[in-house]
Amino acid sequence: MIKIENLTKTYKLDNGEEVPALKNLNLDVNSGEILGIIGVSGSGKTSLLRILRGVEEFDSGKITMDEIEVASDSSSYYFTKLKKATAIHLQRSFGLWAETTLNNVVRKLYGKKYGDEAMTDFEYAYDEFKEEAESILKVVGLEDKINHFAPVLSGGEKQRLIMARQLAKKPKVLLLDEPATMACPKTKQDILDSIKRINKELGVTVILVSHLPEVHRFLADRLILLENGEIKEEGTVESVTNNFLSNLEDEIAINPTVSSETVVKAKDLEKRFYLLKGGNVLEIEDINFEVKKRDILTLLGPSGAGKTILLRMIGGLEYPDKGEILFKLDKDSVNANNDDEDKGNDKEDLNTEGIWVDINKPSINRMDVRRKIGIMHQEFALSHHATIRDQLATKLGFKNQFVVDDAKKKAKELELGDELLDALYQLTDLPEVEAKARLEKIGLLPDILDELFPKFPEKAVKEEIKPLFNALDLSLDILNRKSHELSGGQKVRAMLSLALVSKPEILLLDEPFGDLDPITLRLISNSIKKINKEFKTTIIMVSHNVEFIKELSKRAIFMDNGKIIDDGDPLKIANDFVSFCKADYLINS
Repeated sequence: MIKIENLTKTYKLDNGEEVPALKNLNLDVNSGEILGIIGVSGSGKTSLLRILRGVEEFDSGKITMDEIEVASDSSSYYFTKLKKATAIHLQRSFGLWAETTLNNVVRKLYGKKYGDEAMTDFEYAYDEFKEEAESILKVVGLEDKINHFAPVLSGGEKQRLIMARQLAKKPKVLLLDEPATMACPKTKQDILDSIKRINKELGVTVILVSHLPEVHRFLADRLILLENGEIKEEGTVESVTNNFLSNLEDEIAINPTVSSETVVKAKDLEKRFYLLKGGNVLEIEDINFEVKKRDILTLLGPSGAGKTILLRMIGGLEYPDKGEILFKLDKDSVNANNDDEDKGNDKEDLNTEGIWVDINKPSINRMDVRRKIGIMHQEFALSHHATIRDQLATKLGFKNQFVVDDAKKKAKELELGDELLDALYQLTDLPEVEAKARLEKIGLLPDILDELFPKFPEKAVKEEIKPLFNALDLSLDILNRKSHELSGGQKVRAMLSLALVSKPEILLLDEPFGDLDPITLRLISNSIKKINKEFKTTIIMVSHNVEFIKELSKRAIFMDNGKIIDDGDPLKIANDFVSFCKADYLINS
């Protein structure tokens, strides 16, 4: 069905450097099969899928898909034919309409028939497409979310909705790039079952890119290993995955040390989310736990359980309806802030150990709590236009003690109150788009953050981050590159460096590693273990990757429907989670 001949693709960077992505690649794909593709980040997998989709040009070679032939010098007409014959789901793609799940699928069905989903007339489209859209949503397990709005779906639910929109195109070839990237095992099992049904019952040819050997074992008929843009091996799933995993770095033993000192307290937390038409979406209640210094605590549970919301509340980015989250602030920081003034927001009188500061109550003390927190979000994004060096300089400015102290002085000169300064500092922990949106709401320009928290000197960045880059196995050569010039694995590690560059005492990780290959993930896991041991960093993370949880966690909290189900040994809880999810792809792999 598909024949790829001598396919070559090279990317040219802004500095003139050329980076080969595919090198004279030759491959046949049989009609109706599921072909799996595995390889480390940057091996050329996504480039190959984008070329097959017809959205990426190539330098030389030819692609034949049934009666369609496309060469490097073919006109856009032939690339358009490729687009019509295929559907694709790219990794970390969350492009959805800010409407209900049903409307998202109805729009795609309308667009397929009439050419422009943006022009969907729902008054008539429902009559024609509603029943079909509902059946597609049932296939991906979203039948109970039909009237829910896409922006409030969990990460895993968004993945399933994207899948549903691709199914609405009725493609001959389905191209999947990590189709269940951010999904929990239960959701991932639903998606994998759906892919298998689509392939067997509809005869759709599937080309599946995944870093996870267990996904290929469950789905693929045949597997190829890509390495540096070339096919290194082609054969059975078992033999190819065994070869691939032979490159795993040895696992570093986790340091079991956990201090007796409590650094975070969550007390009687409650948070409810409602939709105008959907009723009560999520109800978080009766959340109580403490986090000890040097612990590595994982929040796990099915998609929509409330893990990300809880982590954002811990980071002070979401406010609970009831309850409080307290952070310990050391005595020296409190003395530096208080001077002769009574700030009035502390939970206890100052003693030899410091005080407890409520992360949800504005205060100058809260600024110093935030300065010691690093956050990496689920839908992370590096700046497209700035170099990695520039972004590191900005982050060092946000978190540097001297910069924060100067910001307090500048705020007084600008006659900005303590609460406003603290609220502005909160924005530095948000993704850039979200921070800008909040500034616009109060009539301020993003420049105010640069004025209060100037960048770290760029010339000093290299020496500052050298040990961190060594720990993350990142070359200093990427400092002058921009995000689009990095591989997927480099992007994730560069983003992790932004969270770690200020040497935070507490690191919050919201499933940022869901689409990493096992080789890179092992490197990240070992790096985090080193950071936890050497810098005594306390880590709270959300993850769905069961093996990663077992390998990295010292403690786990199992959540479902906004409640804590279990708290304790990560090995036991992770195994219980797999059983709870009925994840056959993990049980039988």
